[in-house]
Amino acid sequence: MNPLASIVSFVLRNITPRSTRTHFGASPVSERNVTQGIDWNAVYRDRYNYQRDTVLQESLLAWRLNPLARRLVVLTRQYVTDQVEFQCPHEGTAKFLKELWDHPLNRIGQHLTDWCDELTITGNLFAALTSDSAGMSYVRIFPTDGMKDIETAGNDVQQETAYMPKATIEDPDPAHILNFWAYKNRKPKTVMLHFAVNRLAGMKWGEPDLAPLLPWLARYASWLEDRVRLNRFRQAYLYVVRGKFLSKADKETRQNELNANPPSPGSILVTDDQEDWGVLAPQLDSFEANNDGLTLKKFIASGHGIPLHWLSEPEGSTRTTAEAAGTPTFKTLEDRQRFFLSLIHEVLQVCVARRAQRGDTSVDPTAPIYVTAGDVSERDNASLALATSQVVTAFGQLWAGNLINADEYLRVVYRFAGEVLPADRPDNPKVPVKSKGLPNPDPGGNLKTDAESGEVTIKGE
Repeated sequence: MNPLASIVSFVLRNITPRSTRTHFGASPVSERNVTQGIDWNAVYRDRYNYQRDTVLQESLLAWRLNPLARRLVVLTRQYVTDQVEFQCPHEGTAKFLKELWDHPLNRIGQHLTDWCDELTITGNLFAALTSDSAGMSYVRIFPTDGMKDIETAGNDVQQETAYMPKATIEDPDPAHILNFWAYKNRKPKTVMLHFAVNRLAGMKWGEPDLAPLLPWLARYASWLEDRVRLNRFRQAYLYVVRGKFLSKADKETRQNELNANPPSPGSILVTDDQEDWGVLAPQLDSFEANNDGLTLKKFIASGHGIPLHWLSEPEGSTRTTAEAAGTPTFKTLEDRQRFFLSLIHEVLQVCVARRAQRGDTSVDPTAPIYVTAGDVSERDNASLALATSQVVTAFGQLWAGNLINADEYLRVVYRFAGEVLPADRPDNPKVPVKSKGLPNPDPGGNLKTDAESGEVTIKGE
């Protein structure tokens, strides 16, 4: 072996901390070498602070100035926050949540669009909850670009403990805002919850949905601006007057006269044989400009996970192609909607818990809270209705023949209806099934289902 390599190997073996070495036949277990004890903060996968600030500023600037970026954010908001509602079977808890939701200092229903936009533009949502002596909580969304750091447990990056705002002129020494779950027993006046999207394992900060699109949004805007300038100068032209002038002074006099009284479009100009008028126009051509713009727009649309026709660009697609292209988009939006509903559920859950901590016995912190929203895709409703009618007929025969029990029958029906089987259903449900079978839901055979898109239509239309 090379002597230098031997020395390096010896040094590396001896500078390794003894507690992290692994020996054959002996594997000492400590907090540092089990999976839960790895210091993920040392494996830094987040952006550096200056990089994150730059991305946040550019995302916010794109939302403010770029119509395409604004449209992408609005599309996400429209599908995610549509018809958000909550329910709670516990009467006292439901009454408190209603008061919390509609409180003049909260008006949560009106601010859900702000929450969704903040999550889309920054990738993070910092919800600060301040509770008064009566236990009423007031929810405020802390700007992501005003947050300096997220503090976590030393051995687990997923256990967030506190949040450090950036220093400002008004508050040069800001205080930490504690995480509710880490310090819920201390009952602090103000706590914070953090939600993030677009992050990998070991990351504390989320990534904006617009982050990978920022360079291409800028390129598309620059391309469009160049096209506008090109079209403007393409229509520009200059008059050239050639004549015989006795002196330079005579030429300048004639030029000043024409500049002061230029000919208007459509006018008739009469000259003698001493002046020859001509026009100079720029020869500007832009080959395949439409394809270039469409390619850029396709790249931006695919980066956000939406079909191109959602951005007013039909590109000659048929209705079947458009329906098929919408399926992955709806899946993406449904995932974001589920995440958004879960964060609303957690905010409401924490508000109820803090109310109970103040001694209000009318609320139950363990009471279930259900947060729902409208369907992302309305096109499935007709298909689900037809499928439910058909499965009621088919499996009704099996139930009538005692081949399956009522619970299995209801499970299949609710599954084909796309709904969740209620937990508080009666023990002995009375299912109205005739022994000779149910009537055909489509006796005339007028309904037609597309095998590829799943669209239900009426024959002849």
